[in-house]
Amino acid sequence: MMSEFQELAIAFAAEQQSPAWLADFRRDAAQQWLNRAWPTRKTEAWQYTSLLPLQKAGVSGWSVAKQPADIDFVEVDATRLVFVDGIFSTELSDELPAEIVRFKDANSAQQDLINRYLGKIVDTERHVFSSLANAWVDDGVLVAVPKSVQLQKPVYVVHVSTSGVTPTVANQRLLVVTETGSALTVIEHFITTDEQQNGFVNSLSEIHVADNARVEHYRINLEQEGLIHIGGVHIDLHRSAHFRGFTIAQGSRLKRIDYQVNHRGEGASLDLQGIYLPRNNQVVDYHTNVQHMVPHCTSSEVFRGIIADSSRAVFNGRIYIHPHAQKTLAELSNKNLLTSAKAEIDTKPELEIYADDVRCAHGATVSQLNATALYYLQSRGVSRQEAEVMLSFGFINELLEQIQSSSVQDYLLPRIARLFGRDNELLQQIHHD
Repeated sequence: MMSEFQELAIAFAAEQQSPAWLADFRRDAAQQWLNRAWPTRKTEAWQYTSLLPLQKAGVSGWSVAKQPADIDFVEVDATRLVFVDGIFSTELSDELPAEIVRFKDANSAQQDLINRYLGKIVDTERHVFSSLANAWVDDGVLVAVPKSVQLQKPVYVVHVSTSGVTPTVANQRLLVVTETGSALTVIEHFITTDEQQNGFVNSLSEIHVADNARVEHYRINLEQEGLIHIGGVHIDLHRSAHFRGFTIAQGSRLKRIDYQVNHRGEGASLDLQGIYLPRNNQVVDYHTNVQHMVPHCTSSEVFRGIIADSSRAVFNGRIYIHPHAQKTLAELSNKNLLTSAKAEIDTKPELEIYADDVRCAHGATVSQLNATALYYLQSRGVSRQEAEVMLSFGFINELLEQIQSSSVQDYLLPRIARLFGRDNELLQQIHHD
């Protein structure tokens, strides 16, 4: 059954000034969006997360161009592109090299490349909001890396959401296309201004990792809790390709992030790590789906969650081993720490194997702060608050230490300290001990 929001969203699409060469793509996506059944708690992929906050948000349309006063950028030597409420900011962005172009500025060859890959990596049947992202696409970022080229600077794409009297929507799109033997680092950063937020962000990233290519990807979601965010990262890995990803998210009224990884070439490898830190009454929902379609591929997923106050987290990690995917090595670990009696986690690791010569493992744990460890630290003069920080931070520190970008690592540490409401010097000391 079609929802009121589905009809409203298509009305928003009609208000956009999109490039003519995207018209057919947008029209087909809009029809697909309208034909989809609206997810409910009876929909398996949404059984633990309600879309009521989105339906009740009262979004009224697109934002107008704004210029935020202060933006909390990562201090990194990178090519920076900034979108404010979905609108590109020339003033805040760098001059773009030949490998990077906005959809609206694409020449005919770049348009052909976008048409070849846009909407083709994501499975729109499985991910309902990708159809909306396609129907709303009027701008975005294409990163096309030629054969054997390694981009010297990371690509830093910043999406800033601002406050407004009425809630607005923003569509954010990234397409990465690598050629054989190329390499790059991408940082996607989703942030908000300090004011109370009330809008909706729909974001979609598609990444084609060609034979022997390497992509390092960061996704930072530290938005203010009033913002609704539904996003996805969809990756195709070809022969001997490698994708290393790190994602971190606070919760919000509704935050849902999907990772879809398709092993399409032998020898491909995936290393994906994630941290989620909901608090107050926030919700954060991570779904990962790794498809091993061919032999001799590896995947490693490690996710950690610290769930505080009356917040709730969802983690669903699925690994699917197809019949021809012999010699697969796949591992999934999800560990959760509840720091409040009212905090909640729904975790569901899934492993489906249809090949007989594989090595696979998956597991999930849920625990609380160790009372004995708390007592031990307090007996040695550490306050209870400091002891809770030390134990909580130690729970995620293993993943933070493995972040390869020192700029991202340096950015996250003090902000995690503020999130815990504690002294950053204590976290810095723990991190370096």
